[in-house]
Amino acid sequence: MANPIYTALPTTIFTVMSGLARETGAINLGQGFPDEPGPLAIRQAAAEAVINGNNQYPPMPGIPELREAAARHYARRQGLDLDWKSEVTVTSGATEALACAFLALIEPGDEVVLFQPMYDAYLPMVRRAGGVPRLARLQPPHWRFDRVMLEGVFSDRTRLVVLNNPLNPTATAFPEADLALLAEFCVRHDAIAVCDEVWEQVVFGATVHRPLMAFEGMRERTVKIGSAGKMFALTGWKVGFLCAAPAISEVLAKAHQFLTFTTPPNLQSAVAWGLDNADDWFVAMPAALAVSRDRLAEGLRREGFAVLPSQATYFLNIDLTASGVAEADMAFCLRAVREAGVAGIPVSAFYETEAVTSVMRLCFAKRDETLDEGVRRLARARDLSR
Repeated sequence: MANPIYTALPTTIFTVMSGLARETGAINLGQGFPDEPGPLAIRQAAAEAVINGNNQYPPMPGIPELREAAARHYARRQGLDLDWKSEVTVTSGATEALACAFLALIEPGDEVVLFQPMYDAYLPMVRRAGGVPRLARLQPPHWRFDRVMLEGVFSDRTRLVVLNNPLNPTATAFPEADLALLAEFCVRHDAIAVCDEVWEQVVFGATVHRPLMAFEGMRERTVKIGSAGKMFALTGWKVGFLCAAPAISEVLAKAHQFLTFTTPPNLQSAVAWGLDNADDWFVAMPAALAVSRDRLAEGLRREGFAVLPSQATYFLNIDLTASGVAEADMAFCLRAVREAGVAGIPVSAFYETEAVTSVMRLCFAKRDETLDEGVRRLARARDLSR
């Protein structure tokens, strides 16, 4: 008999829009993957490891070389002092890391604070672990929370808070004042922060990523999650990091051993090499993406679209109402892919309640010609909606 918890779940918006893009031959500016293949030297390191390295089970927490490299990387770039032996676990992607955290740390009935809009895997996993979601609602154009909002969702039953920073659906990074406020609430309520920081290297201009783990009182109560796939634009590799104090890491590892247990050792070796040898990539990659972001934004503005600020991630958002689109975001996105041949993501899909329905998310990690044609087709979609 089918499990009603899962049969009742909606199909993820990425499956819907990417499927429609394939069926119709549309340009896919929806799902966040780059057109380019990723750094050649790191791919060569992986190929070399397949031929000449170990292809049997690696250690369950990850190969020592990668765990050490991750600790060094976070020390250099974020000032964190992580013990690789007791505080770093390698996972098969950041989504598996999230599952480890939720399954290990949530007991049935625990309250979990989440911020809408949010990555669509959070709610199903929290509920399956027995958690009770408490949802805070962020709004454009700034997508920030404040003290009143936090007071409305934190309680004596709060066990976890889930923070995605930089925030995927909105392409924004939380300022230091907001992070300090959240740290204050976590300490006051003795809550653990599960920090999805997969976009930590994909920030632009003066934006600086500050991990919540670095704030006062948070070192012993934070689970920091990173993604080599996002760091190196190799989204199919699915190599993630779980970083936490030893007492938390111990229970996270116990969940990990019963999920994927290990991650391909050749990919781990290549990521370890990249973390130690590709500092130039972490400068060149966001600079190149910023050029693509600006190209897409300028093209959209020329066509009369209202573009929201993009500080981080592969994405920027259009304010549809201010752009002259009367339809809600889901209706417009479906029209755009079916009738104009361009796929985007309705940001309302990342809300459980009281959705913002006027924002469309686009991926700019694409070739220039793809972005230019995408703009032309979006303008056509808007004309068709009038």
